Amino acid sequence: ESANECAWAIGEHVGGGDCQAFVDMMNAKAQELGCTNTHFNNPNGLPDTSHVTTCRDMALISRAAIQNSTFRKITGTVKYTIPPTNKHATETPLNNHHQMISAYKGNRYLYDSCIGGKTGYTDAAGSTLVTFAERDGMLLICVVMRSQSTHYQDTTALFDYCFSNY
Repeated sequence: ESANECAWAIGEHVGGGDCQAFVDMMNAKAQELGCTNTHFNNPNGLPDTSHVTTCRDMALISRAAIQNSTFRKITGTVKYTIPPTNKHATETPLNNHHQMISAYKGNRYLYDSCIGGKTGYTDAAGSTLVTFAERDGMLLICVVMRSQSTHYQDTTALFDYCFSNY
């Protein structure tokens, strides 16, 4: 589930106590991956006038991410339960909100070939959706940004077209 504060915590940890150092690492990695229109200004993607990207660049970043087995496992996990801890006496259920892989919010958009993805929404960006689908050895990545309400339908249409024609 969304946890923007965790992005900050990870940024501080990986950045050696300096979240800006992590953001600098993000920008360097984006450039290394061939991104030409991306600049991160925070670790979580929340609105910032200096924080920009494109569908193409997000696809490049996503292509690198899906090659990582840990990322692939996390993005494809439908639900997970955090067991009780010394800080929290009860279980904490977490649900993947990506409706093409999880029926948590209904099964209208489930897609058999979907292996994971990431949802996003802010007032400034609208709905964003990165989705991975794999069929017959072909891995597709779809990135939809600035959608008002058709991001799942658009992704399904693009996947169906590509799987049928390539």
